Amino acid sequence: MTPTDLDTALMRRAIALARESVASGGGPFGAVVARDGRIVAEGCNRVTVWNDPTAHAEVVAIREACRALASFQLEGCTIYSSCEPCPMCLGALYWARPARLVFACTRDDAAAAGFDDELIYRELALPIEARRLPISTLLRTEGLAAFTDWRAAASRRDY
Repeated sequence: MTPTDLDTALMRRAIALARESVASGGGPFGAVVARDGRIVAEGCNRVTVWNDPTAHAEVVAIREACRALASFQLEGCTIYSSCEPCPMCLGALYWARPARLVFACTRDDAAAAGFDDELIYRELALPIEARRLPISTLLRTEGLAAFTDWRAAASRRDY
């Protein structure tokens, strides 16, 4: 897809947010959510500022956009990110279902700056028992009751 002048302007905003984040003590990542050429929400990395490992720029922007649009999905939106999203952010983006994602720097660029997500990408491909993080299951049968409740709930909203 050929980038438009609007794409370029919105990406420049995401990059500016990343630089502003660094200046205010955050990490070098920024994100913009836009729909119909208008900015719906913005986010920058607040991991160390908020002491929240999930406060990546894309997640912050997704949360703000969902609030602004009163929806848990970002249909028709484009996400502009200053860097290729990490596995957590990419998962959040898939759940949010935007129309598209555009990013500036690659995960290799991030790794060169000290942000190496490659371990997570590799770990996700491994069977649970082979991962670095010890993982086990407990009370599966009892836990399945929540799924039974969900299937029976008249008020559920599928996503």
